[in-house]
Amino acid sequence: MPPLSPAYADVIELLTLPPDGDEAAVAAVRARDAQLTKPSGSLGALEGLVEFLARWQGRAQPRLDNPMVTIFAANHGVTDQGVSAFPREVTAQMVANFTNGGAAISQICALHEINLRVFELALEMPTGDITLEPALDDKMCAATIAYGMEAIAGKPDLICLGEMGIGNTTVAAAIYAALYGGSGADWVGRGTGVDDAGLTRKADAVDRALAHHAGTLDHPLAILARLGGREIAAMLGALIAARHQKVPVIVDGFVATAAAAIAHAVNPAAIDHCLFAHTSAESGHARALEAMGQKGLLDLGMRLGEGSGAALAAVLAKTALHLHNNMATFESAAVSGKDA
Repeated sequence: MPPLSPAYADVIELLTLPPDGDEAAVAAVRARDAQLTKPSGSLGALEGLVEFLARWQGRAQPRLDNPMVTIFAANHGVTDQGVSAFPREVTAQMVANFTNGGAAISQICALHEINLRVFELALEMPTGDITLEPALDDKMCAATIAYGMEAIAGKPDLICLGEMGIGNTTVAAAIYAALYGGSGADWVGRGTGVDDAGLTRKADAVDRALAHHAGTLDHPLAILARLGGREIAAMLGALIAARHQKVPVIVDGFVATAAAAIAHAVNPAAIDHCLFAHTSAESGHARALEAMGQKGLLDLGMRLGEGSGAALAAVLAKTALHLHNNMATFESAAVSGKDA
């Protein structure tokens, strides 16, 4: 096995030594929750969302003044293998659609007052075709991870990871297969809507990529470079930076979860500050979540990407926090509490 490139030294250090959550902040949230005019635990997962925010923001009174959806957009050389129902040009066209407000994620964010930022990652230079060559060299992969860390420069108090990239469900499937075993057929789904022949091409592309890179996939970051994409590397960077800057993360679907899977494979504790928004209709997503010991908050049969599921989870988090902050207490509402 070739040694791991020293280009990743800083990334590995940040993943290996992540800050802990603030349990005192969680205790403060629970103390207030016990005084609200409702039976204890009656809001179920909504109560857990407020605790999640408190733990990873490090605030006894968590805030959502600046929630942000980040979409990382990139192109993939593997589309030359006929793995997508849409041409590569659609990536740039959809980036324009995000900016112009025409996409589903644009409308969700506008309706619910969530900031939306789109990061274009060299759309004019697709990654290498993973069936023939590495997607990225190690220096470029490390640099893209570092670029993704800049996503938190606007000081969000919650970040939602989303992506856009024709062909990226194929590379995500290849990452999962390399991490967790199995063949292409075990991990690929219909993505943007490929027909049966397209699904077969996707599975075959994953198998050929795994065979081509056999012997060089011994470390999660090597897997990312050989089989991944710029948007997955950048989402990994955003996830890492968020942990160190006390920003909780909501991860979107099948492709965004691949970035978390890389982090988890380096250090399972590195994704403790991440909430997985939903279980995608891509069949491999549930399997990947299970491999990490995670569950999606929602299960709506979605497979759109672009951060749409993560944004809906953020809406739930905003609702949960609003209830926590604005519901009356038993004392303020003069409501009798539970008998001692």
